[in-house]
Amino acid sequence: MAQNYRIYINEKTISITESAPEGINQSELIGVEQFDFSKIYFQVLNSTSNQFYVITDNAKAFLKRIIKSVTLIEAAGGLVKNKKGEHLFIYRNDKWDLPKGKLEKGEGPRAGAVREVEEECGIEISSSGKKICKTYHAYTIKGQVVLKKSHWYKMKYTGKGKLVPQLEENITDVKWFTNDGFALILSNTFPSIIEVMEESGLLTDGQEQQQG
Repeated sequence: MAQNYRIYINEKTISITESAPEGINQSELIGVEQFDFSKIYFQVLNSTSNQFYVITDNAKAFLKRIIKSVTLIEAAGGLVKNKKGEHLFIYRNDKWDLPKGKLEKGEGPRAGAVREVEEECGIEISSSGKKICKTYHAYTIKGQVVLKKSHWYKMKYTGKGKLVPQLEENITDVKWFTNDGFALILSNTFPSIIEVMEESGLLTDGQEQQQG
């Protein structure tokens, strides 16, 4: 099975894949020869296109090459489900998001994911379960391109506590959503969050087609 990895730059996506999708536009292809991710980052950021592809024989090895070329920041977060079957989302910087944050020194991804959810939402997680996926998001710190690798886990909450947004992290709302409410999320969220929702099985085919 061909491997595929995605790196997100704001609303844009670089897909690192071993098989070219049908109907690909030549302008969306990024050459692998003399590939410099820091330069590619700014080219993608300033492009009018939102989707780009790197076609390679070994997608995993190519991703590792990118990771070695920039500063890597590890983070973790969770997709929390309550007893009613609702899922927890936060509203941060005018976007719907999932709770997550950077790992502390010596902290494992699962422990960090639980801590971040609890801190950002004001609840105590009952249990953490299956790992959903890893996502990659590139941005700049003081002009230098960095790559954030986020580990995502399924979690359960069985309590009845009041949700409390962590205002100092620019979170202004924390809310439980039923599946019928995902249209609001999909209309104003990040591509990486949509990937987590897809990988967790949260989206139906119809919802995926609407957001795509």
